[in-house]
Amino acid sequence: MESRRIIQVEEKVPFNLLVPLSIQHMFAMFGASVLVPFLFGISPAIVLFMNGVGTLLFIAITKGKAPAYLGSSFAFLAPAGIVISKMGYEYALGGFVAVGFCGCVLALIIYKFGSDWIDIVLPPAAMGPVVALIGLELSGNAASNAGLLDEVIIPENVIVFLVTLGVAIFGNIVFRGFLSVIPILIAVIAGYVAALACGIVNFAEIAAAPWFAVPNFQTPRFSAEAIITILPVILVIASEHIGHQVVTSKIVGRDLLKDPGLHRSLLGDNLSTMISGLIGSVPTTTYGENIGVMAVTKVYSVQVIAGAAILSIVCSFVGKLSMLIQTIPGPVIGGISFLLYGMIGASGIRILVDSQVDYGRSRNLTLTSVVFVTGLSGIAVQFGNIQLTGMVLACIVAMGLSLIFYVLDKLKLTNDRDEA
Repeated sequence: MESRRIIQVEEKVPFNLLVPLSIQHMFAMFGASVLVPFLFGISPAIVLFMNGVGTLLFIAITKGKAPAYLGSSFAFLAPAGIVISKMGYEYALGGFVAVGFCGCVLALIIYKFGSDWIDIVLPPAAMGPVVALIGLELSGNAASNAGLLDEVIIPENVIVFLVTLGVAIFGNIVFRGFLSVIPILIAVIAGYVAALACGIVNFAEIAAAPWFAVPNFQTPRFSAEAIITILPVILVIASEHIGHQVVTSKIVGRDLLKDPGLHRSLLGDNLSTMISGLIGSVPTTTYGENIGVMAVTKVYSVQVIAGAAILSIVCSFVGKLSMLIQTIPGPVIGGISFLLYGMIGASGIRILVDSQVDYGRSRNLTLTSVVFVTGLSGIAVQFGNIQLTGMVLACIVAMGLSLIFYVLDKLKLTNDRDEA
């Protein structure tokens, strides 16, 4: 690998390289992907299992032409958290199934009509703050997990939190090569070691766990309230997916939106999410961390991605590994999520920057302002048993305003339409 030769999408990789390269990809997604089930309060084993199955499904649907690893989606954290706290995880699973199904329908619509209409329903000036709200809404949870909001703050918790956060922050800044792709995983390990030194890790549960264990499968329950709360996320994940495919296209030097086609990759992504909801896992999405691995290693082979998927499935049956992840102390998770939630918020701002949103235009300034305040104000709208608040309500308001602006444009009633 010293020559940095590019290994293209369809190329086969020798076995002596396949295993370490696949392990790299699994490690890249590991830190972030297992954080989602931890925050949802479920076993990470089922998530590792579905990440692998979903990735293999994605590869099959895209005919082996789109290198992508599917990991746990952070876009669902805020709305799913609301559903879980009010109704339980089974109803969140029902919402995941509904989003996955609608995503498959969306893939069919894009196949027939293209994707330009997404920018009409949720333009960048609205999409940016909606994505930012996913992270900003959850910021309090990070401090709470770390024990920083307790009435009596335990010094050991603060030490572990600061070690974890410090490694995550400076790892992002100073790590090079492959290490620059896995700062989250390294920070989790560093935090875990610090927790061991502070005596806040209990190994009894890990020792008692079996080496072999079947993942904990669950079935979903369906509720209109849960589905409506989670469903607006579909446009966020669709835009995120398109963005990932554009970035991957630039890295591998091929237009993946045309071949195998956006409709195929979006179908693979959402079918995986639907199946995840049906068996008790969390929604999946193409992972930016693994796109980073490809950029660093210049290895784009789908065979390597498939190898990582198989390794993830194998790991899901290792009971001690699952228990090790479940015993990660709260201050470690708090330290990681402190940065991660902020990065989700910043990724929303990045959408505004990358899209070169012009705030000299009244509509853009108005959209962003109203969406941010709606999401952060604590306003809740009640429809029978269904309560809309936070990012979900902000997303619905954003879509409503965007459609109204579009109609006003067509009627030539807006004062900035000539600048569009």
